Amino acid sequence: MKNLSIFGFLVLAFTGCSGGSKESASQSSPASQRAADSTYRVELDTTKGPVVIVVDRTLAPNGAQRFYELVKAKYFDGARFYRVVPGFVVQWGAAAEPAVTKKWDVTIPDDPVKGSNTAGTVTFAATGQPNSRTTHMFINLADNVRLDAMGFAPIGHVSSGMQAVEHIYSGYAEQPNQAQIAAKGNAYLESGFPHLDYIKSARIVSGS
Repeated sequence: MKNLSIFGFLVLAFTGCSGGSKESASQSSPASQRAADSTYRVELDTTKGPVVIVVDRTLAPNGAQRFYELVKAKYFDGARFYRVVPGFVVQWGAAAEPAVTKKWDVTIPDDPVKGSNTAGTVTFAATGQPNSRTTHMFINLADNVRLDAMGFAPIGHVSSGMQAVEHIYSGYAEQPNQAQIAAKGNAYLESGFPHLDYIKSARIVSGS
């Protein structure tokens, strides 16, 4: 697992974990899957309250499909919001158990950027290398439109619960080490960063 800076010229480097050069169009690529609704809704039951995300498959098909599969697999249940930078992003994406994180550490192809990283939009993190998205995601806490030109393609937006997102614990900022999270999972985070908020469960509430 690599922990790489996405834009080194920024004071707050944006980081994400990548599984190296192995690439996949996800468990089932959008091109080959059965006909699906163009949008679907996901409810995150977080320790700060419910957050509903509306995903638009036409914005970023590969990212939208990976998020769908992760939610259906209950990958995010118990996942900590391990990186919270007020005025920038709330990030999550490592599973509670290291073995689950490793299983899904498979990259998906990039999507063209069709939307903008405005406040409340939901986007996959990446390493800055082509086709490096895996499971790590973020919600924009502000209009981070500079990310658009860097290839960050939003998959949807928070339709309700943004107030809960804005109150997710930010006291640890960027302290948790992503390599340690990948290796030890929640055991590492619960021991060293006990105040982190987390996703109790994530589920598809409409669409397919």
